[in-house]
Amino acid sequence: MSTPFPFTAVVGQDDLRLALLLNAVSPAVGGVLVRGEKGTAKSTAVRALSALMPQVEVVAGCRFSCAPAAPDPACPDGPHEAGPGVSRPARMVELPVGASEDRLVGALDIERALAEGVKAFEPGLLADAHRGLLYVDEVNLLHDHLVDLLLDAAAMGASYVEREGVSVRHAARFLLVGTMNPEEGELRPQLLDRFGLTVEVAASREPDQRVEVVRRRLAYDDDPDGFATRWADEESAVRARIVAARKLLPSVRLGDGALRQIAATCAAFEVDGMRADIVMARTATALAAWSGRTDVLAEDVRQAALLALPHRRRRNPFDAPGLDEDRLDETLEEFGGGDDAGGSDTTGGPDGSQDSDGSDEDDPDPDGPGGGRPPQDGPDDGNDGDGGESSGEVPAQGTPSENENGQAPSPGAGEQSPVRAAEPFRTKVLSVPGLGEGAAGRRSRARTEHGRTTGARRPRGALTKLHLAATVQAAAPHQRARGRSGPGLVVRRDDLRQATREGREGNLVLFVVDASGSMAARQRMSAVKGAVLSLLLDAYQRRDKVGLVTFRGSAAEVALPPTSSVDAAAVRLESLPTGGRTPVAAGLLRAHDVLRVERLRDPARRALVVVVTDGRATGGPEPVALAGRAARLFAADGVASVVVDCESGPVRLGLAGQLAGELGGTAVTLDELRADSIAGLVRDVQGNSRRAA
Repeated sequence: MSTPFPFTAVVGQDDLRLALLLNAVSPAVGGVLVRGEKGTAKSTAVRALSALMPQVEVVAGCRFSCAPAAPDPACPDGPHEAGPGVSRPARMVELPVGASEDRLVGALDIERALAEGVKAFEPGLLADAHRGLLYVDEVNLLHDHLVDLLLDAAAMGASYVEREGVSVRHAARFLLVGTMNPEEGELRPQLLDRFGLTVEVAASREPDQRVEVVRRRLAYDDDPDGFATRWADEESAVRARIVAARKLLPSVRLGDGALRQIAATCAAFEVDGMRADIVMARTATALAAWSGRTDVLAEDVRQAALLALPHRRRRNPFDAPGLDEDRLDETLEEFGGGDDAGGSDTTGGPDGSQDSDGSDEDDPDPDGPGGGRPPQDGPDDGNDGDGGESSGEVPAQGTPSENENGQAPSPGAGEQSPVRAAEPFRTKVLSVPGLGEGAAGRRSRARTEHGRTTGARRPRGALTKLHLAATVQAAAPHQRARGRSGPGLVVRRDDLRQATREGREGNLVLFVVDASGSMAARQRMSAVKGAVLSLLLDAYQRRDKVGLVTFRGSAAEVALPPTSSVDAAAVRLESLPTGGRTPVAAGLLRAHDVLRVERLRDPARRALVVVVTDGRATGGPEPVALAGRAARLFAADGVASVVVDCESGPVRLGLAGQLAGELGGTAVTLDELRADSIAGLVRDVQGNSRRAA
């Protein structure tokens, strides 16, 4: 096993290190979610923490890490007698994003369970992580069915493995740590709330600090053991401080004054439920113990709020996480001054190790209490910084934009600046017809590992979902030939049948948005953006990938390649400028090329193309006919499509509806896109697709 990078050698990232250390002091805090751009030492810091965790006492030979003083009475390896055990390091178990359900929860030998009545169980990663740390890198990419299992285990402190009435249960209490890059998609709200603390990390912009990062990394790569030896004293000091803080933790007093501040803060930021209050209380207590104090001060409550609330106050997927620190300070001041709130005592613990603001920003030593302020939002604001699609700038020689009637404006009229999207609304599902086999999601029908049972088949590889009735039916005719003499059923591997199930899959929703001059009326474009934003919100909830192609002037561009980050699509949409002619054919051809590449990357994921336009193709010879030919490429490939008709005014040409017919899809107006107006839209999409076939 390679030598891990020392935790104390990580440069900067004070809040990340503080959050991890607080969980080492008090695992009841509930884990950490680390959000940030790639290359910011997220995984390095998490893996380094395992070397600082105190050792655990376990029952000798128990695969489920039962505590000798209080063994689990339902342990599959039990029962155990209470008594002395053995000491071993706390484990850090990594859950791969592509892990199977059996790898996570364990596997039960179904054949032996049916034929012999024996619970032959092979523990999974949840058993390995019991009383240790479970780390999920890129946790936002974890499949939904694994997220469900993690939620169940985190809520109940136990894992259940069930196979057609045969069940195994074992304890599974662990410190959950996840890392993610928000550009690749967000977490489900249920799992997001399960993380006690969250930290936003970003690379330092200070040259000296970046130089030190590179220097230490190169030294570690050249000689990992020698580098770790140079940091051994610092590692030992932090390890000893964690042990001391754990011993002090039961003596820390959380008085009524601090509790009032915690409750008032959670109420002021309108967090859902009571978990935030509990996590803040545990975090503030751990902060006091880490600082060597037995009383919780106002500064502990403030730091706990900065770590525990940012991911709980979000109201929709497109809101940036974070707290208004001025409002936080006002709330703490308003409800401070109780019997022990500690509002006037900001000098730190009895050793005087803290400055008056509770931080030491110049010293990256993790022995300090942390920076106290989560990093501000990073540079990922939708602008690539190079004048790309997010900047709203186009070459001066672009084609003149058109007015509302599709005619060229007067000379000198430039492109329209980006407008804000209208308020999003709830839409009904747009579904891809047929039965797919793509990644689990919530949009279109598909064959999945989870869902309602629709039939049985012979297993391909390991059996995961037994179809009991089909298995018994396959084994029954052979009982006499197999010499059955007792009540038991003689089952062989050839008799086993895998249940086939139908659930829902996530799709690739590719938006093809008309940004030409005919769409440039500000009120109209605001409504168009609001509609697309509503569909993006629906895609987020249904676990889809999304992409964005825009067309205007004389060409089309991929504003956002297919990604799981709906947030990124919303940012690109918000900064979308308008102006120029309407090259519908160019937009469709670029979208067709995007789908071709995506089929090579992910052939199982089906696509839904959403074209947002008024259909008034202009520019070049026979633009409408050219758009029709491009649309027929989608119909020939059987791609499901919807045209959102943005045409307005008393005179309507119906070109969007004509385009929908060429695509083999359906057309819907902006008004009909709302949930209470498109009840029959799914049937229309499916019906038109069948007619096109």
